[in-house]
Amino acid sequence: MITLPALPYAYDALEPFIDTETMHIHHSKHHQAYIDKLNAVLEKYDLLKKTPVENLLQRLKTFNMDEKDRTVIKNSGGGHINHAFFWTIMGPEKSIDKLLVERITHTFGSVDDFKKRFTDLAVNHFGSGWAWLVDNGNNELEMYTTPNQDSPYLSGHTPKISLDVWEHAYYLKYQNRRAEYVANWWNVLKLI
Repeated sequence: MITLPALPYAYDALEPFIDTETMHIHHSKHHQAYIDKLNAVLEKYDLLKKTPVENLLQRLKTFNMDEKDRTVIKNSGGGHINHAFFWTIMGPEKSIDKLLVERITHTFGSVDDFKKRFTDLAVNHFGSGWAWLVDNGNNELEMYTTPNQDSPYLSGHTPKISLDVWEHAYYLKYQNRRAEYVANWWNVLKLI
């Protein structure tokens, strides 16, 4: 059974950039709902119960199961693993990943150039979803967005940075001002 991972900081730790109420609802309600739906489906498949969610998503097409269950694993498994990763890359203090900074600089020219491109990607993503920086499996960094709760693990990619651009991630504080949310989010991304 999958359980909700504890945040590595208090709900109010990302103030004033991400408000306490949003963090509480986002973590304890939205993330928990993905886990509850995923667990309900996994109860039907004893062999999959102990499989890490990353592996479930990577091998999703190979499982002999009802298509409705496959869709729930894709959506709710993605919702869980995307959020579990998202919480860990944010914090009230920076903890620079020097190797990641070097890779970003090598791939995108500079951290500032990367931030501009990533911001543009996140702000202009249509509808709900995520902006990603991933390792594509060939030791190369790529940036892209995914709709809904689609996860890079579905493509065999490993997330390095993610940004939730679903309205539930920012609407209480920023309403429809996604660009302002994204600009302020850089203050709580601890890796760069």
